[in-house]
Amino acid sequence: MQPTRLGIIGGSGLYGMEALKKIKEVEVATPFGKPSDKFLIATLDGRRVAFLPRHGRGHRILPTELNFRANIYAFKRLGVERILSVSAVGSLKEELKPLEFLIPDQFFDRTRGRQSTFFGQGVVAHVSFSDPMCPVLMDVLGQACERAGVRVHRGGTYVCMEGPAFSTKAESHTYRKLGFDVIGMTNLQEAKLAREAEICYATVAMITDYDCWHPQHDAVTGVEVMENLARNITKVQKVIREAVRLVPEERRCRCGSALAQAIVTTRDRIPPRTKKKLAAILGKYVK
Repeated sequence: MQPTRLGIIGGSGLYGMEALKKIKEVEVATPFGKPSDKFLIATLDGRRVAFLPRHGRGHRILPTELNFRANIYAFKRLGVERILSVSAVGSLKEELKPLEFLIPDQFFDRTRGRQSTFFGQGVVAHVSFSDPMCPVLMDVLGQACERAGVRVHRGGTYVCMEGPAFSTKAESHTYRKLGFDVIGMTNLQEAKLAREAEICYATVAMITDYDCWHPQHDAVTGVEVMENLARNITKVQKVIREAVRLVPEERRCRCGSALAQAIVTTRDRIPPRTKKKLAAILGKYVK
């Protein structure tokens, strides 16, 4: 199969873009089980892209149930080098208003026990994650929002909670005191695994609500979130189309060499079974 260098993960609204051409569905097997759904391989303004609905078509997979490893490994097997992520978030600051977008540059982990590494079973690797997003892709998404006429905020901390229930007021006020900017349930594990897979990753976060801290918005409902998501579909389609045009052909960031100094296990001590399982990721460094 011809490699597809650019991946997009998000909701089904991204599939309705009229500019998509030469569309086909592809099922990708991984040693970590099944991804969320089949991939949609298409051409967008002359560039091949691979779409994956994060929660499956029909939004049927909880954040806690997502097979993050299978999703990212499948992107790697398709030849993807960059992932543009689209997700819904709640705002923790007055100035970050619903229906605006934010490009986060940091994460804070409030999840519990999720699988967020490919390593183990005889191989140890410690990737650098001080700057969890690809700087090139963050800039691309920021420019794309501006070109699409979308109000965008560049930079900020995304606190990733477990869910599926939304925050308590005590939690929401605590996150505000800690200086966090937005809250969501999915992106941290994607970013960690993408870094291990040497795939560039960045998120455009669509603000749907004020969480529950705001005096005029003292509760978050699934209906409100989905209504604002629907209102954002046209905008995010424009952003993704602009971003695809802006992504440079060559990678000049350090994401593509994240494992170069990260694998600490002596090569001849890595079990053959683990080498085979992680071939798409380790093959560059371990024979």
